[in-house]
Amino acid sequence: MCTVCGCGAGEVKIEGGAHEHTHVHADGTVHTHSHGHDHDHAHNHDATALAGVHGHAHTHADGTTHVHEHVHQGEHAHDHGHEHCHDHDHHHHQHVIGGDLDYGTGPARAHVPGMSQSRMVQIEQDILSKNNVYAAANRKWFDERGIFALNLVSSPGSGKTTLLCKTIELLKDKVAINVVEGDQQTANDAERIRATGVPAIQINTGKGCHLDGHMVGHAMQRLQPKDESLFLIENVGNLVCPAAFDLGEHHKVAILSVTEGEDKPLKYPDMFAAADVMLLNKCDLLPYLEFDANLAEANARRVNPDLVIFRVSATSGDGMRAWLDWIEAGLEAQRCKHGETVDALKARIAALERQLAAR
Repeated sequence: MCTVCGCGAGEVKIEGGAHEHTHVHADGTVHTHSHGHDHDHAHNHDATALAGVHGHAHTHADGTTHVHEHVHQGEHAHDHGHEHCHDHDHHHHQHVIGGDLDYGTGPARAHVPGMSQSRMVQIEQDILSKNNVYAAANRKWFDERGIFALNLVSSPGSGKTTLLCKTIELLKDKVAINVVEGDQQTANDAERIRATGVPAIQINTGKGCHLDGHMVGHAMQRLQPKDESLFLIENVGNLVCPAAFDLGEHHKVAILSVTEGEDKPLKYPDMFAAADVMLLNKCDLLPYLEFDANLAEANARRVNPDLVIFRVSATSGDGMRAWLDWIEAGLEAQRCKHGETVDALKARIAALERQLAAR
């Protein structure tokens, strides 16, 4: 995933100019301060290994992976005392043709030249734990205000933005809506959302391939959504990295279009395992395609048996009612929790007032 190779070190830009930093302390309080300049969110994922380090991984019969490193340059240079069947200087490998290559084995389930599996696992855990602190603060902020937040994820071209616009058009007269748009470049999608009449803010991730909790926290501060509103996040088009990053949403919604393959959930299982809902989109095209919708749903449930699935078409409107009903049920649940919180606070204030009056 991107946390081990450093591809998230892009030039992140959030619309609005001034930049704010949020720090979450151990007691759960959030401290924010602003800078009146554009800020580069480049994060050092510590993916740079020592020059000349070459890692060898051996997978044993019991499934465990043993890794040892050799340094071929500088004062740590190591003499192997034997000849390799490939040339390290040119990294020119010759292999017998036959069999697949699987770089997703081992504890890290990823591969970075020159880095051990244990180091990749450590880096990933460090990054995700920091992200989770920001995500937890975002979710607490949403819950305290009765806001229902959804994170929409898909591969590029699934019709995510069109579906989002249709959803907004059908709901905007019933509930206040705010939208965060994530793309590597341009504000095209945010402009499409703003054309529906609801507030939207664009986050450009530069070289990064996903949104994270820190970015979304800044967008929340800029948008200042109303209590008991709907907060929609359209993530960067990517079925890999966004699966690992909690943004503080209440649900991930994976969108799969019928113009893609039925085996997408099996090829990208992490995303469909992380999602609570799958929208099978562009179903109006089914009569013209050789796409087995039942097989696509079955494959998704092989990965995640609890997945809620809706067949929809943003173009024809088919299936949208069931999807909207699901959103409205989530909004009502958040409103109820918010009301209980407010009622409990009022009761506490009244109790304190009575104690003061009795003195």
